[in-house]
Amino acid sequence: MSFQAYLDNIQAKTGKFPADFKALAEKMGFTQNGKIKPEVKATQITDWLKKEFELGHGHAMAIYALLKGKKPD
Repeated sequence: MSFQAYLDNIQAKTGKFPADFKALAEKMGFTQNGKIKPEVKATQITDWLKKEFELGHGHAMAIYALLKGKKPD
């Protein structure tokens, strides 16, 4: 599955766009100025996404990759 397909599936499930997740991550304190804070671990972000949005591990990792700077296809 392509990165874009992961993002499309996440949007269909949650109704949230990539920009929404970026804003939510900032609000949650995981990012600052669009960058993941050095002290934040991937597991903290994926656990949040799994709990809050009921995402599977692969989809949560796609959002983590997005927050790390990966661009949609």
